[in-house]
Amino acid sequence: MGLTQITLGFAPLLDSAVLIAAQEQGFAEAEGLVLKLVRETSWANIRDRVAIGHFDAAHMLGPMPLSANLGLTPLDAPLIAPMALGLGGNAITVSNDLWAAMVAFGAPAGGSAKGTGLAMQRVIADRAEKGLPRLRFGVVHRESGHNYELRYWLAASGVDPDRDIEIMVVPPSFQPDALASRRTDAYCVGEPWGSVAVARGIGRIVTTKSAIWRLSPEKVLGTRVQWANRYPEQLAALIRTLTRAARWCGDPDNMPALAKIMSRDDRLGLPSELLLRPLSGKLLFGPEDEHQVDEFFVPFLRAANFPWISHAMWFYSQMVRWGQVEHTPENAAKARASYRPDLFRAAMAGQGIAVPSANAKIEGALTEPTMVGAAGATLTLGPDGFFDGMQFDLDHLDEYIASQKR
Repeated sequence: MGLTQITLGFAPLLDSAVLIAAQEQGFAEAEGLVLKLVRETSWANIRDRVAIGHFDAAHMLGPMPLSANLGLTPLDAPLIAPMALGLGGNAITVSNDLWAAMVAFGAPAGGSAKGTGLAMQRVIADRAEKGLPRLRFGVVHRESGHNYELRYWLAASGVDPDRDIEIMVVPPSFQPDALASRRTDAYCVGEPWGSVAVARGIGRIVTTKSAIWRLSPEKVLGTRVQWANRYPEQLAALIRTLTRAARWCGDPDNMPALAKIMSRDDRLGLPSELLLRPLSGKLLFGPEDEHQVDEFFVPFLRAANFPWISHAMWFYSQMVRWGQVEHTPENAAKARASYRPDLFRAAMAGQGIAVPSANAKIEGALTEPTMVGAAGATLTLGPDGFFDGMQFDLDHLDEYIASQKR
């Protein structure tokens, strides 16, 4: 019996590792699949090529299925996320000049979200008092975890992201060049593009996604509802393939080989030594300034592949917060339906891999690793705290949205 080809789009980022390993390590063939991976530069291109059928599925921003279903995209094609591709993996990088200004206002070197956020607020206030132009921050897409975590960090630190700074969209791999050319002063992007700025001597990592919200959602497997409904067996096989690949990626013994594979020109085209740092969490924040960031990027453990509805709805809460959508029962229902834990659970039944029994959880509630109910194997979640101590409880969505400051 022949193999079934599935065409997948990906962006050159650390968390494309799951797709690349699935193709390179034989996980796809074991499920009767052959994966055709197509590298794209921008998230808009990936979104549109999924919508028009160039890609069967893709490495996709976590909020992107929601944005499609809420009418924020140019092409009307309902999308779903039947699995996640890992937790974390982003960093906030600033220019050397901005870092020097932050240090003058007390910025710590270790990546504390609270400490660096307060220093950033003081720099921004000082610039406003002196009549200097607003700082420009790059994000990879309007509806992205990067935009929302950057805004969350700034807002919780006393900065109004819509009034006090400028936020502009720059594709991930272009972010270091935008910083070098002074088109931006800082950016939030998935690794390795923060580490690239450090390696080039043009920027400094100041904090990470894992410091802002530990074990937080990032990329997903995104596909059209139409394709998922038409090819349910292929989708289930793809979910199993990518989940096994994620487990392989998360094994520290495999990381040197993974970094070498991803360094190829048709993958990320960067030195394997540079890629190995974020894979292992040993980040260089600046020249000769290494920090071990625990659970910086988690491809498999902690139910990293499960599409939690509470993750989708936190993204939705931020879309409402920043004026992208109106909060209505209809919009909330569309957002909730964008993530499909039922499809993940069905695909993984009997595979010996832990799958949560619940579809949602209180985000930010776990202060230590905690065993939870699961099928297939034992499962430990957390800690998953937000740096400002807030929690997101889907059962109190209206109150959470009402409580958030613009």
